Amino acid sequence: MAERRMFAKSVIGSARFLRMPPTSRLLYYDLGMQADDDGVVEAFAVMRTTGATEDDLKVLATKEFITVLNEDLVTHITDWRRNNLIKNDRYHPSIYNDLLVRIADGTQTEPTWNQDGTHLEPEVRLGKDSIGESIGASALSPANVDNPTRKKYGQYGWVRLSDEERARLISELGETEFNRCVDYIDERAQLTGNKNKWKDWNLVVRKCSREHWGPPLTETEKKPGFHIEVIDGEEVAVRDR
Repeated sequence: MAERRMFAKSVIGSARFLRMPPTSRLLYYDLGMQADDDGVVEAFAVMRTTGATEDDLKVLATKEFITVLNEDLVTHITDWRRNNLIKNDRYHPSIYNDLLVRIADGTQTEPTWNQDGTHLEPEVRLGKDSIGESIGASALSPANVDNPTRKKYGQYGWVRLSDEERARLISELGETEFNRCVDYIDERAQLTGNKNKWKDWNLVVRKCSREHWGPPLTETEKKPGFHIEVIDGEEVAVRDR
C-alpha cells in the first residue's frame, strides 16, 4: 500500500466540504491517510485513535464524501480516484473488495451500528456550520436510491445519479467512458430485469470502468492487465486482479 496520499483541491476546497464542522473535515483527512489503494478504511479504528465521533462520520456520509460498507464501519471514500491515481505496478487491491462488489451489486444491507452495540439514532448538532437538520442512521445507507434529486440516465432509465455524482464521474472517467458505462449498465439491467439487483449506480458505473465491462476487446485492442470472462452468459473484458 502506498505511503503517501493526496487530496484534490476541487474536493477539499468545495463549499460542500468547507461547510462541514472542522471535526468532520479533520476526520476526512485522517480517513484518507489510512485508506488502502481502493479508498477503503476501517473508520472505527481511525475514530478511536483520533478521538473523532460517530456524529463526525455521519456528517461525512450525509454529505456523500464516504459510504459506510458494513456495521464494523468499514468505509469507502467516495472521491478516492479523484484524490489519488495509483499506478498499476504499485496498486494493491483492497482486502475488502467483496464489500465493494456487494455495494455495487446492491446486495449490501444498511448498517445499524453503534459503538455501544445499539442502534444509532442520535441527533447531530453542527453549530454555526449546521446544515439545519438532524442526521439519522439512514444517512449511512450505502445505496439510498430513493433520493429525489437523482435523475435517470440511459435509454431505459435504469441508471440513477444525482447531478453531483454525474459531474464527479465525468470528471474522473471522462465523458466518453462515462457514457459507455451508463449505456452498457442500462442495457444489461433492461435485458435481465436488473437481475443483479444493482442499487448504488454510482459505484456500479465505477466498477464498470475499473473492470472494463462491455464487449470483449479485439486482438488489436487488447491491453496488458485484462482478460476475458463470461458474465451472465456474455463475454466481457475484465481487469486482472
